[in-house]
Amino acid sequence: MNEKRKAMRPIVSRVLLSVAVVAGVTLGGPIAGTAHAAATAMPRTTVVLVHGAFADGSGWNKVIPLLQGRGLNVVSIQNPLTSLADDVAATRRVLDAQHGPVVLVGHSWGGVVISEAGAHESVRSLVYVAALAPSEGQSVADLTEGYPVAPGSKYLVQDKDGFLTLSPEGVAKHFGQDLPAAETRLMTVTQGPIRASAFGEKVKHAAWRDRPTWFVLTQRDHMIDPGLQQAMARSISAHVVSLPTSHVPQLSKPAQVAQVIIDAAAPQAGR
Repeated sequence: MNEKRKAMRPIVSRVLLSVAVVAGVTLGGPIAGTAHAAATAMPRTTVVLVHGAFADGSGWNKVIPLLQGRGLNVVSIQNPLTSLADDVAATRRVLDAQHGPVVLVGHSWGGVVISEAGAHESVRSLVYVAALAPSEGQSVADLTEGYPVAPGSKYLVQDKDGFLTLSPEGVAKHFGQDLPAAETRLMTVTQGPIRASAFGEKVKHAAWRDRPTWFVLTQRDHMIDPGLQQAMARSISAHVVSLPTSHVPQLSKPAQVAQVIIDAAAPQAGR
């Protein structure tokens, strides 16, 4: 019996060693080294998405899985749209919660928000998607002065409290005219009303001055004049990607928009 136990000892030792290796408890071995490397690795880049007026965070739903599939963390903000200050504060709270570099992305009115909030120390680069890119001391009203009135603006409806929404016809024919009718109907009922006075609020800081910047220019936009977009992109020295879309390329051309964001997230992009 003793001889049998002696014969079994090497086998039991090998089994226990294998279990220890799989469990990662071999001190100083490869598993311990891998765990240490993972623990000390640089945090992944996070993409923070800021929606615009007449929208909410779900407007990025087609882009989010494409970014996550490339290993990026993603947060889509729900802005209150009650004022520029309130939207900037909501964005900064999200930025404060991140533990690594951030690519800050703004659509439409969201471009005003990221211009102000993008001064946050975690923000490495900025992406404007059919967005407004004001300079210091500029408001949306200042930016649009001298450019053609956007066709979609004729479909704005203001309530008694001063909040603006887009009519169903405005969403279908001028906000997302290249989207299926079922999708624009959904966008209409989930849109976020914006306080009209926000468009008169002036930006105090233009983060694009000291951040690498990208701009998705929408050539068939009925909400922000393409000529104005081109002028803004030029003034902020952005990398420009032009798409033949409506005001919501993140919904009609999500792969192309995602690729611009991925480019902005590349390690060399922030250098």
